[in-house]
Amino acid sequence: MFKKILARLSPAQLIIGYYFIAVSISTGLLSLPIAIRPEVEYSFSDALFTAVSAVSVTGLSVVNVSEVLTVPGYFILMFVLQFGGIGIMTLGTFFWLIVGKKIGLKERQLIMADQNQMQLSGAVKLLKQIIEIFLVIEFIGALILGIWFLKYEPDLGSAMLDGLFMSISATTNAGFDITGISMVPYQHDYFVQTVVMILLISGAIGFPVLIELREFFTSRKRTFKFRFSLFTKLTSITFFGLVVAGTLFILLMEWNGFLQDKSWHEYLFYSLFMSTTTRSAGLTTMDITAFSEPTLLLLSLLMFIGASPSSVGGGIRTTTVAILLLFVWNFARGRRSIKVFEREIHPDDIFKAMAVFIVGLLLSISSIFILMITEDFTLTAIVFEVCSAFGTVGLSLGITPELSEFGKGLLMILMFIGRVGITSLLFSVGRKEVTENYHYPKERVITG
Repeated sequence: MFKKILARLSPAQLIIGYYFIAVSISTGLLSLPIAIRPEVEYSFSDALFTAVSAVSVTGLSVVNVSEVLTVPGYFILMFVLQFGGIGIMTLGTFFWLIVGKKIGLKERQLIMADQNQMQLSGAVKLLKQIIEIFLVIEFIGALILGIWFLKYEPDLGSAMLDGLFMSISATTNAGFDITGISMVPYQHDYFVQTVVMILLISGAIGFPVLIELREFFTSRKRTFKFRFSLFTKLTSITFFGLVVAGTLFILLMEWNGFLQDKSWHEYLFYSLFMSTTTRSAGLTTMDITAFSEPTLLLLSLLMFIGASPSSVGGGIRTTTVAILLLFVWNFARGRRSIKVFEREIHPDDIFKAMAVFIVGLLLSISSIFILMITEDFTLTAIVFEVCSAFGTVGLSLGITPELSEFGKGLLMILMFIGRVGITSLLFSVGRKEVTENYHYPKERVITG
């Protein structure tokens, strides 16, 4: 009976189900007595919110992790962040391969849905490469940060724990910290900030980009000329374009505000780090409530866009924005197709980008409207919180613990959707793609 039910579910529906199971298990793990300090108050709703935030690698929290979790609790949280960051099916497939389980068609379809891929071929190879690259990046980051933190910590064990946690939190773009005040202790340590920004970008730019970069450097020893895919070109330009644009706008808008009494290297790193962290990270080197409202709204927009597809981040994703901007540009020039880098974008991808943008916008606006009714906070604070949850970023103006249970529940839904992706959410409505066998006569409709 159970197998028949599973057989009728689409890959997108199964992925959502698996993430629900992951949240349930994570809630139990983060509620274990060994994970919680005995003197703190920690309810089931707190554990559930932390689990959803960890599985969705968001970082929003209703409790101070450094005050609630024990050292074993830190390791449990890091374990959950790995599942959330790399993906349920990625690590699941890795364990299947270890025990010798054959990866069949159904499993490959799940991998394709979880990683937002468009073809079945090479799915298992893709996951092996993702795990290999991801773990190597985390290990190198943990080693560098752990050694560097010896200047801050009294012993090697504490330094390595801080380095490991920050490396995993940054690479998975989770935004959790065990300092209690994010990266504020390192606001003038530009080496730590640079390493963390590299880790943030590695997690948010997209797994296919990292794989192609590795293939590019290894192919230099071969005779054939390597060619980057359209996805890598488009997402990389959009990703770094958003980082640069965000940095410049923060500089301009805070020049006579938060940054007015800062030195050149301070305003450069404050602006650059904040622009980078809005991709999906949530770590911060300052108290963001010191920013002006225009800057907070800009950060909200950047968080709504989020990271790249097939990455650890959420939001509507960078390629969605790129395709929509290219569509508007080409439409204004009288063209009916999008040509870029000597390639033409498939009409299905244009429809998909429009659907993701519209649903994401409606979802965010509806959530803002509802929270304005149920919560007693300013519009700016609510917009910021909603965009942070949907983009799985984790930045907050400090209102998360003060939200009602209903408000926290709504944020959990947004974090969950942000992690599984709007595409999976939409595809979960139907079991499979419908092939139309007939068409009606076409008729024009006046628009605009």
